[in-house]
Amino acid sequence: MGVILYIETSTRVCSVGLSRDNNWLAIREDRSRDYSHSALLTVFMEEVLKEAGVEPTEVDAVAVSRGPGSYTGLRIGVSAAKGFCFALDIPMIAVDTLKALTANMVDPESSATMDSPKNPALTDGSDVLYCPMIDARRMEVYYALFTPGLKEIKPTVAEVITADTFGELLENHRIVFCGDGAGKCRQVIDSPNALFFPDNLPSVKGMLQLAGEQFGRKDFVDLAYFEPYYLKDFVAGKPKVKGLYS
Repeated sequence: MGVILYIETSTRVCSVGLSRDNNWLAIREDRSRDYSHSALLTVFMEEVLKEAGVEPTEVDAVAVSRGPGSYTGLRIGVSAAKGFCFALDIPMIAVDTLKALTANMVDPESSATMDSPKNPALTDGSDVLYCPMIDARRMEVYYALFTPGLKEIKPTVAEVITADTFGELLENHRIVFCGDGAGKCRQVIDSPNALFFPDNLPSVKGMLQLAGEQFGRKDFVDLAYFEPYYLKDFVAGKPKVKGLYS
């Protein structure tokens, strides 16, 4: 499987990890700051390599969270991953952010196989679905729907959630809502079949199995042309400095 460096910066969490042969060697995460990726990311990359006693030249690939998520966060993560890969002439793996978030919810230790999740309290029964959600500002979220085996049954969309969004599905399924978008949706989704885990945020821990499988298939992206999966166009806010706009 080789040595893989992982980067996750799609939300306020800055998460970096290093694995060898699908086993973690080191992980660094910061959840306390508000989008401090530019200050923390390269430091974390250096720290996991040092802790594991791995030289940069020993890394076989870099896995990066591809989005959707924060425009700035994704650009920082992908830029760092590209720079590392270009410098060492190694491939880059792009991992779907929402799928990885689901993987981390199904198995927080990210040691389960795709067909055998290790969270029976949440996956017991065929009626369970997972809905990872990332805050897209206001009442809009990025979300998708997955089975416990990580089969996608609804592709990623950006949508304003209402009381009716999951009405029919919640009549026949228990739905596990996770991610930072789940907290605000709890206000409008009222069903005993809805379970909310807003503190389960994107982390490299959810990327381990997915990136390992993609590495085995040589499922790499084109370094020169790859762009994060933004889903929505970036809209810049007006500076809060008087005189810049009339």
